[in-house]
Amino acid sequence: MTSVLSALLSRSWRALLIPIVVILGPTSAGVAAAQSGTWISNGPEGGTINALAIDPKTPSTLYAGTSGGGVFQSTDGGASWRAINSGLTDTIIKALAIDPVSPSALCAGASMGGVFLSTDGGASWSAINTGLTSTYIFALAIDPQTPSTLYAGASCGGVFQSTDGGANWGAINTGLTKPCVGALAVDPQTPSILYAGTYGGDVFQSTDAGSSWRAINTVPTAGNVRALAIDPQASSTLYAGTSGGGVFQSTDGATSWRAINGGLTASEVRALAIDPQASSTRYAGTSRGGVFKSTDWGANWTAINTGLTNTTVFSLAIDAHTPGTLYAGTSGGGAFVLHQ
Repeated sequence: MTSVLSALLSRSWRALLIPIVVILGPTSAGVAAAQSGTWISNGPEGGTINALAIDPKTPSTLYAGTSGGGVFQSTDGGASWRAINSGLTDTIIKALAIDPVSPSALCAGASMGGVFLSTDGGASWSAINTGLTSTYIFALAIDPQTPSTLYAGASCGGVFQSTDGGANWGAINTGLTKPCVGALAVDPQTPSILYAGTYGGDVFQSTDAGSSWRAINTVPTAGNVRALAIDPQASSTLYAGTSGGGVFQSTDGATSWRAINGGLTASEVRALAIDPQASSTRYAGTSRGGVFKSTDWGANWTAINTGLTNTTVFSLAIDAHTPGTLYAGTSGGGAFVLHQ
């Protein structure tokens, strides 16, 4: 299986060295001893965390994409963080994606600088923008079965695809009538099926790896689509988080949708996450409402905000090895971890 790492390993660049700043949070012992069910702050302190990503093979390693601080890395489950920005010329990071085969390779999508690639776990970065005509990148996705195939969602530039690990990009916008893309999702069981969430409230679907798109017209108008999530155990079940209508669910491959907002008191949903081992459990990160949890496929939601001092949540990530461990990235309050 070709990976992002193997596709670009032959490329080399001279990294711009930037001093590394270490931001300390609670000690590992403190994290482990934290009261179950209570969020604890893990830093980077004061940061707006737009994106979170966990190393799928070593889940104690995670990455945070911030507004203005670049990318931070933790190798101890969030107990401490350090900036890893060598070669990163745009420090407003909107999206992160990790190669599932070679997790030392990861991509960062920036607000104006396009896509950056690291093949050494974030130690150095290089811009990979050849063919990328819009460099306002708000979403990234990797084909889980062929990780050299990457997708980038641009603000008003549509969707771009690379089949060579990011060395070259091409626009794939046939049928994509709303080109401001804020969320992307790849079907883990059938990666030729893609979804794009747009500003304007529509979800678009492609069944041919982006060669063509169709609007899912039955999605109710609910503002911008901020987040998409696919049930890893039943990929015909899809969730959309919106800026004005809460969460919508489709159980038929996006043919039809319904609102599932029982108990969800915040209408703007910025992040979604599904427990990989118990797909009936999912989480929603909201603006000014904190984090909500559902254990019945989204039919009912309950706020789980004890200890969460910042309730505008931009990103969520679940430890796939220990799904009871959940991370939340907030607006201005850094990252938090919850052990359930």
